[in-house]
Amino acid sequence: MARRCALLLAGMLTAVSALPAAGATVTLACSGLGISFDLCRDGAQEWARRSGNEVRFVSPPKGASEQLALYQQLLAAGSPDIDVFQIDVVWPGILGNYFIDLKDRAGPDVVGRHLPAMIEAATVKGRLVAMPWFADAGVLYARKDLLEAHGRPVPQTWEELQDTAALIQREERAAGRDRMWGYVWQGRAYEGLTVNALEWIASRNGGTIVDPDGTITIDNPRAAEALAMARGWVGSISPPGVLNYMEEEARGVFQSGNAVFMRNWPYAWTLVNAADSAVGGKVAVVPLPKGGADGRHTSTLGGQLLAVSKFSAHADEAADLALYLTGLAEQKRRAIHGASNPTIPALYEDAEVVAANPFFAELADSIANAVNRPAQATGMRYNQVSAEFYANVHEVLTGRQDAKAMLPDLKEALVRISRGGRW
Repeated sequence: MARRCALLLAGMLTAVSALPAAGATVTLACSGLGISFDLCRDGAQEWARRSGNEVRFVSPPKGASEQLALYQQLLAAGSPDIDVFQIDVVWPGILGNYFIDLKDRAGPDVVGRHLPAMIEAATVKGRLVAMPWFADAGVLYARKDLLEAHGRPVPQTWEELQDTAALIQREERAAGRDRMWGYVWQGRAYEGLTVNALEWIASRNGGTIVDPDGTITIDNPRAAEALAMARGWVGSISPPGVLNYMEEEARGVFQSGNAVFMRNWPYAWTLVNAADSAVGGKVAVVPLPKGGADGRHTSTLGGQLLAVSKFSAHADEAADLALYLTGLAEQKRRAIHGASNPTIPALYEDAEVVAANPFFAELADSIANAVNRPAQATGMRYNQVSAEFYANVHEVLTGRQDAKAMLPDLKEALVRISRGGRW
């Protein structure tokens, strides 16, 4: 097993700090969308310069499911090859036993700076197994120039988005822009589809798949309505290929000027406004639509944490790196240069941060109204729950299953995963 883990890592070491190895060598697994890896690298190298240590970087697979599988394999083998792991906000319950407790190292003042929801997500059985690095909430990117040109307001409901996307797509194609689509999102069978589908369902008050008390609630009419509507987008306002899109594929279509709306994380803001973007200065960021007149604006809470392996040979240095990267100064730098969403609320009122990210006021509301994936309720079984959910949703989106008929079967599958409802 150890040899296999070493081989897995061999091709993923992407950079080494330029400093001589005077101190400890800490290996950091950080990934990201867009320029996120560059931000991670620059911050870690600054820590290396200040501390006299060295940092090696591992770039794991892009997909969240593939990342988690790799991390589980490495940690289960007791591998010391990665010291600091970047992990998803829903993974502490799955991986937490492999990480050191950072509560005392951080101290109450540092812990108290962060969003309580992020600290809660990083805490397992009273142990702070990771430090919040950045928060995320799904948002809607809209071509404000096209909305103005076609006399349409920002859509407030999914029904309005559907109608507006279809109208603008049709009229733009009639004007010769035959590659235009109305709406792009993340439809591949992976964690990103769990996120998107949960937003559709929760916006219609259809629950959160599994409620906080462990009750499985997915089999309900509002969830069926939400999934059936999304099925109707594929091939009409969304390209058939959306069923294989992750975040970057959706961004590529939108940033090239070939979509009216896009669901994505806030990281894309800096990129869609870059000098080489076809839509720079033409984009607004607004809350995701409500699910009908009696629905609500909501998004799925996301984010990333930094955790230190209990198998690290340099736990002190690794913890120091994690605390540096998640500190106020580094979070401010990441927010200004990469639209990375702070987990420290004070930064949403920082003048330099707001000037670089004028949509952060909207984002603060989106985070406040965000819905949690059922990671706390399902604990170690969350990954199984999510995989079962997104696989079945993908079957609906492809047309191989009917939404209403699928949900009872999904409920039964979740009951089996929960061992009869006992998470």
